[in-house]
Amino acid sequence: MIRAAAIALCLLPPAAFGQSITEPDDYRHQEYRAPVPVSLKGGIVVNTETAFALWKTGRVAFVDVLPRPPKPKNLPEGTIWRDQPRHSIPGSIWLPNVGYGALAEITHQYFKDGLVKATGGDTDYPVVFFCLDECWMSWNAARRALEYGYQRVYWFPEGTDGWEFEDYPTEVLEAEPEP
Repeated sequence: MIRAAAIALCLLPPAAFGQSITEPDDYRHQEYRAPVPVSLKGGIVVNTETAFALWKTGRVAFVDVLPRPPKPKNLPEGTIWRDQPRHSIPGSIWLPNVGYGALAEITHQYFKDGLVKATGGDTDYPVVFFCLDECWMSWNAARRALEYGYQRVYWFPEGTDGWEFEDYPTEVLEAEPEP
């Protein structure tokens, strides 16, 4: 009983403890796995149930921004490196590394090209950004999409952690090729 109560407390959002994260004026540039704000100026924050309802319509683009870990530089010669598979929301497009606080121009273009692919180039097409629970990468990416002129931006802060917790379907995604 005590263990169940402790687990339940761990699953509560930071606001449940009186901790409210204020939306910053700029992008988050460090400690990307940390409590996130409850808002996104200009966007709509959705929970897992709402994200699932949007997904079921089939008329919303889902963009996974989980970064891909780089190949370690100190691997012995001849070592085979295999990326970990990304289990994500079916039908999503995976644009790794676009959620950092600062992006190189080539990464901005990669992100913009990926959004065009996901939305058919329609900046009014609804698009949901996600990563993992308490991951600033998705907040940064959603904010950046708003700055790119996208009008119907949804941010799903619980990401695939919340999705899998509800036992919603997943599939292995391949990242969009990077330049």
